[in-house]
Amino acid sequence: MSKENVSNEEGIEKLKKLAEGIDVCMLCTGLDEQPIEVTPMSVQEVDDSGHIWFLASKESDKYVNIKRTNSVQLLFADNSNYHYLSVYGEANFSEDQERIDQYWNKMIEAWFEKGREDPNIVLIRVKPFDCYYWDTKNNKMISILKMAYSAISGSKMDEGREGKIEI
Repeated sequence: MSKENVSNEEGIEKLKKLAEGIDVCMLCTGLDEQPIEVTPMSVQEVDDSGHIWFLASKESDKYVNIKRTNSVQLLFADNSNYHYLSVYGEANFSEDQERIDQYWNKMIEAWFEKGREDPNIVLIRVKPFDCYYWDTKNNKMISILKMAYSAISGSKMDEGREGKIEI
């Protein structure tokens, strides 16, 4: 596996491609206690600053945990394409109605009976401090063919890459 660290705009693009491409991650909160709280969350956006946005309810455990300690870990996994991402960062809340409206859709509507003006809707913005990724250099089919060739020929495969993403 080759190491390819990325930073600045290239880092934000890599983060955006992986996080928005995988979409659902495990949001880990309450990192100062055992066991940690883990919740699946759908990414709404990775903005131009590299912040990752989610919609949540103020009545959720994750909201309570983040209010207590705002360190979070996001874990993304796309097993079908061999793409993985770990993001450690700081979570903060926003009630920006314009952004809530921007993210609003039928799936989100199912979670909030009172609609987009529900007073329990809150945005979670994660500012990444430490990101690490693992993925393949090619698409899945080529990766599988290269794995098979390596197994048959006994040659070393250098199909994967990993690295730090610095924002």
